[in-house]
Amino acid sequence: MIVIKMNKLMKFLALTAIISLAGCMMGPNYQHPAIETPESYRFAVPDTETELNLKWWKLFNDPNLNILVVTALDNNKDIKIAASRIEEARASFGFTRADQYPRLDIEAGASRGDYTGGRKTPSTDNSFFIAPTLSWEIDFWGKFRRATEAKQAELLASDYSLRTVQISLISVVAGTYFQLLDFRHRLEISEQTLESRIDSLDIIEKKFNKGIIPEIDVNQAQIQKEIAAAAIPVFERSISSTENTLNILLGRLPGEIKKDAGLNDQIFPDIPVGLPSSLLERRPDIMTAEYLLKAQTAEIGVAEAMRFPSVNLTGILGFASDDLSDLISHGDAWSIGGSLFGPVYDFNKNKLRVVIEEEQAKQALYTYENTILQAFREVDDALNEIRTYKNQIASVERKLTAAANATTLSTLRYDQGFASYLEVLDSERTLFSVELELSELKQQYHNSYVRLYKALGGGWLSKEEMTTARQQMP
Repeated sequence: MIVIKMNKLMKFLALTAIISLAGCMMGPNYQHPAIETPESYRFAVPDTETELNLKWWKLFNDPNLNILVVTALDNNKDIKIAASRIEEARASFGFTRADQYPRLDIEAGASRGDYTGGRKTPSTDNSFFIAPTLSWEIDFWGKFRRATEAKQAELLASDYSLRTVQISLISVVAGTYFQLLDFRHRLEISEQTLESRIDSLDIIEKKFNKGIIPEIDVNQAQIQKEIAAAAIPVFERSISSTENTLNILLGRLPGEIKKDAGLNDQIFPDIPVGLPSSLLERRPDIMTAEYLLKAQTAEIGVAEAMRFPSVNLTGILGFASDDLSDLISHGDAWSIGGSLFGPVYDFNKNKLRVVIEEEQAKQALYTYENTILQAFREVDDALNEIRTYKNQIASVERKLTAAANATTLSTLRYDQGFASYLEVLDSERTLFSVELELSELKQQYHNSYVRLYKALGGGWLSKEEMTTARQQMP
């Protein structure tokens, strides 16, 4: 008997499921926004054979940089937070999707007394029951399916958010590393300049002791020595601070960073720009913004579905009896019920809920479009930096050659009595300044490559991952 009733109940639920899945879905279906992209970048160079989707930091050919990047990707706390958010989004997706399906609970109870159903009975009665309870809100209007669609899009957005954090981390690690190499190089320049000026001061003092030169030359030489000496602690502080920053990025306590290659040992890689249209597929922040737009579009459907009645089904199939000994053998019982609950008038609350979601969808669209605009700006800025820094470095290198030659000639002229010591001082100051300037420019030139790869979204997808990303998009 109970098997027959179970079969009838299952057939009823199956029919209801078909009706539910075949029901309409409220709200607009997501449409990929039409975005106009330029045919080429303003400061683009001819394409090279270098692939963009690779571990671009290896192109600098610095094993120490490779180790730093890998360590940061493994240990950085921001990466761990972003990865945890993916798991949170995955759990939220499963939690929301479960609302589409029936819920099965178990109920059991026992009672004895002469008061039941709100009235007193003439005799003392017993009551025992145990029954699974099936409850289900039929998704006629697609409320739960739209909510599931939104959570799935949020899950994918969180995955691309992790990619964004990874790219940013790699770029910051590389940029901080080049900054560290720059400070170390400027410290070396300062130390070498100090040694040179100590030697010069020694010579000047000997000449003064012999009465060959005036005391002011000694004083000027002392000033130049102390200028170089004062620069050393400045760069020592900068080195220590940069090392600490880098260690935090690596998820480690502050400490010294291994010394290996110098700033002048770094190479400049090719510039694989690619087509501007591919930027929309490569940049994970753009993908994140689009999936958030898709999620918000689905939320409009959820809000619209809440304006319509909800239908709930409840089914009970179990056992109930006045005698515990007969509960299983003769106490089979069943019940099927349904309820409908719908809004009649709520002072436009449900209508305004739809308006809120529509406006938030507009905001998500504008955010997506602005993300794209920022992406193209960052690429153009980085390409322009590479072009202009290259020209600037060439000019400063020529200035350095001239400054070094001027210092040599001024010293020679001073030793031969054809020039004052002021001419020597001016040449030495210029040489020291140009050496420091060139070091900083080379660091900025390297970091312009870092910014370009970050702007292009390079180094975050393999070819297989790129294909998967395209397939996931609507």
